[in-house]
Amino acid sequence: MKEVKISVRNLIEFVKRSGDIDRRFFSNKRAVEGIRAHQKVQREYSKNFLTEVFLRTQEEIEDIIFTVEGRADGIEVANEVTIDEIKSTTRDLEELEKEENLMHWAQAKCYAYIYAKDNDLDDINVMLTYYQLETEEILNIKKTFTFYELRDFFIGTLMEYLEFSRRIVEWKDIRNKSIKKLKFPFKKFRKGQRELSVAVYNTIDSENKLFVEAPTGIGKSISTIFPTIKAMGEDKIDKAFYLVARSTGKQAAKDALERLLNRKLKLKITMVTAKDKICLNDKVSCNPKDCIYARGHFDRVNDAIIDIFDSCDNFTRENIEKFAKLHIVCPFEYQLDLLDFSDFIVCDYNYIFDPTVYLKRFFENSMLRFTLLIDESHNLLDRGREMYSAEVFIEDLEKLFEILPKKRKAARKHLRNAIDEFKKLDNRNFYSYDSFISFNVEVEKTVFSMNDFLTKDKEAKDYEKALDIYFSLFKYIKILEYYNKDFVSIKSEDSVKIKSLDIAPIFKNILKAPRSSVFFSATLNPIKYYGKLLGADEETNYYKIKSPFDPNNLVVLRNNKISTVYRDRENSIEEIIENLKNFSEYKGNYIFFFPSYSYMERVYESYIEGVDNDNIVKQDREMTEFEREEFLNNFTFSSSTIAFAVMGGVFSEGIDLIGDRLRGVAIITVGLPGLSYERNILKSHFQKKYNKGYEYAYIYPGMIKVVQSAGRVIRTEDDKGEVLLIDKRFSIEPYSLLLPSQWKIYDFNDPREINDILKIFKGEEKYKK
Repeated sequence: MKEVKISVRNLIEFVKRSGDIDRRFFSNKRAVEGIRAHQKVQREYSKNFLTEVFLRTQEEIEDIIFTVEGRADGIEVANEVTIDEIKSTTRDLEELEKEENLMHWAQAKCYAYIYAKDNDLDDINVMLTYYQLETEEILNIKKTFTFYELRDFFIGTLMEYLEFSRRIVEWKDIRNKSIKKLKFPFKKFRKGQRELSVAVYNTIDSENKLFVEAPTGIGKSISTIFPTIKAMGEDKIDKAFYLVARSTGKQAAKDALERLLNRKLKLKITMVTAKDKICLNDKVSCNPKDCIYARGHFDRVNDAIIDIFDSCDNFTRENIEKFAKLHIVCPFEYQLDLLDFSDFIVCDYNYIFDPTVYLKRFFENSMLRFTLLIDESHNLLDRGREMYSAEVFIEDLEKLFEILPKKRKAARKHLRNAIDEFKKLDNRNFYSYDSFISFNVEVEKTVFSMNDFLTKDKEAKDYEKALDIYFSLFKYIKILEYYNKDFVSIKSEDSVKIKSLDIAPIFKNILKAPRSSVFFSATLNPIKYYGKLLGADEETNYYKIKSPFDPNNLVVLRNNKISTVYRDRENSIEEIIENLKNFSEYKGNYIFFFPSYSYMERVYESYIEGVDNDNIVKQDREMTEFEREEFLNNFTFSSSTIAFAVMGGVFSEGIDLIGDRLRGVAIITVGLPGLSYERNILKSHFQKKYNKGYEYAYIYPGMIKVVQSAGRVIRTEDDKGEVLLIDKRFSIEPYSLLLPSQWKIYDFNDPREINDILKIFKGEEKYKK
């Protein structure tokens, strides 16, 4: 007998869904479900009610054992037992009373069957409780079912899922057999790769968390993916997520996975593509009026899932688009459904950590055993703070007030109140939660009172603009749910902002769902700083892998004289340029990294004066993917290109310019973030919390950018190159302690010394341009 595990929610959604996609306004269920409504209803329960009751049952149908579980919102255990399913809504309750939502009843009936079965009940009450978010009114709709009625419904639902269940079971056997035969896809492990692979496997096996600093160039993608797949084949996990910060990380994972597929690995893989990129229309319009793929999507999507599942293993963007066209379904929503049936998923951080878009289905299913592999995880800190920050602009509130028809009196009233409350706030930067309570309440009520406009006025002028504003307001009230001492509210002339300062408690809670999590990067120093701020606990393991590369292949020159603090920058430009020209005197390609665009552009303008060189390029503030590729195409094996770029930007990490494609990197300043009011709030917060305010807010983030930028030079064991550090702070603590210990550093004061040092390193003068 084979077992299939599924949650009640996923079972019902797969079997019972139908109709259109309409993203002009998310359904009440998806948009506002759970915003304190469950807690409010549950607080009003009598003492006879149990809340959040976990239920699980097994049913044997033909050759499959189904394990189905879920969590009932409430169960009244009085003379008569009642299963309660709570749904929050902004719709009129009288309308809901006249309708019968089959999905809601189906979910509640499944819970009722499991409870009745476990407790030998002949009949049981099933109740839907609708909580109206704006008026706070409650509607209860109750029905009574016999045990046999519920059993027939439940078994019938499983029968509808049976055919696809067999596919899942058969596929798992095929997958695991191929994994057992799978070998590492190279003749031998590079130095450091075996260590990393073993550490990842042991972390999955022990169901723990791991933070590992692994040197650039050892092949972190394959060294984390391979042991994870091996653990999957041994039934230690069901699924794995490879999380990336940018497209370069996704490409590295794609290359590693395809290398394994080429060695006869059988694995269902999905590379998640953003909606605006995978949409088949010229303009993203997720509604049945403007999009044929949205119209009737849910009527056809199950057939589309079965078709692609039977036809291919690698659910690439091209394959998803092909089958989406064939079955006339939305490729983005189709892609998200395929995640349920994928073994390995590569996607952006936000699908796991962002509170507004995260893949909720995987966190509600306690039976699902999954692992997170978090690439370049030093990036997750700032990204995480952004995810849990939100901003409301007064201009948006005023624009929304203009758009809303006068007949939408409730929404206009709360919107006007929000605008008035904003104007009452002092015109100064400050952060005090109590000062914003009245404003926050009116923003929340505005969101809850917009239902009629959003569902009935879809043809209104500027509807799309109103919808965009609505979702920004929705994110704001969503973030308010997390508000505690690790957040601040900031008032400026044109906005109110909720800023997240410390995401560690939130992430610690998120990381309870995966069975194991591996955070890895070439730059996690200090490693426990990242662990502390990204949700590590006392059981978390930390590991540093030494660089396998010959330290003699990299020379690091450190200028001990030049000051690049803000007040000295203008006066040091000429001396910086002299250093850069001496450093890049030899044939080859060089990148000069600066802490900001403005500083980079100022030095660039002075550098090119009187220079007869067509091979000097500069990173622009806004660049398309094509322009980025063109920028990198300047770095050939035979060119001598000088590039000006920004630390922390797209060219400072995740790019591989192997061998002679990159000779050297110069780094100007210690990379500290610019001084700002918000950054100083962060400093103050961490000073109070950890007694390391300046380090956490400025020094550590800055030096991570420095080391990442320097990491562009040595990408393989055969690479040779040089790094130039320009800022006398690199020579003093704590900055000097944050430089990689394997670096061979040569200090100098006079730029003429650069040539002497490089001459010794290169061994010959023939490399001069």
